[in-house]
Amino acid sequence: MNHLATSKEEILAASRELIMENGWAAVSIRSVASKCCVSAGTIYNYYDSKADLLGATIESVWYEIFFHPEDEHVFCDVAGCISWIYERLEYGNQKFPGFFSLHSLGFMRDEKADGKKRMMQTWGHIRSGLCEVLKKDPKVRPGVFDQQFTEKQFAEILFSLMLMAMIRQDYDPTSVLMLINKTIY
Repeated sequence: MNHLATSKEEILAASRELIMENGWAAVSIRSVASKCCVSAGTIYNYYDSKADLLGATIESVWYEIFFHPEDEHVFCDVAGCISWIYERLEYGNQKFPGFFSLHSLGFMRDEKADGKKRMMQTWGHIRSGLCEVLKKDPKVRPGVFDQQFTEKQFAEILFSLMLMAMIRQDYDPTSVLMLINKTIY
């Protein structure tokens, strides 16, 4: 086995490939080391434990699914943003089958605290991004949002619908777009 040093990026890429090829359960220190052609000890130079590796892998999968700076124009209005999110969810489901449902359920247990923390950070970023788009969307009717119905509350509703779409594996945003049109435009 080649004992040359690798990088965190190569380790995470190997972890993502293992998920794509064999599902979430395929990621272990040994399997990632084998995929990288390094010893298990090399992986431990970068990650203290399997849980640490899994947490970083979760974060890198979410990043791959949602970080695309060339798509920044979709964040001009809520409808465009929601359409983009649902497209990215479908992409993520195709590229990482079962990722959305399996990792979220698996990381809700206490012993997986780092993975849960990273997942919650990603979800928080998505929710706050939705809230910002709602605040900046020029098509939102004046007076729709007030102290009793805020942008944050509507962003939470949209996010909940997104989570349901992930669980159901239903990536058609038509109903959500109708809700947006009838509620805020």
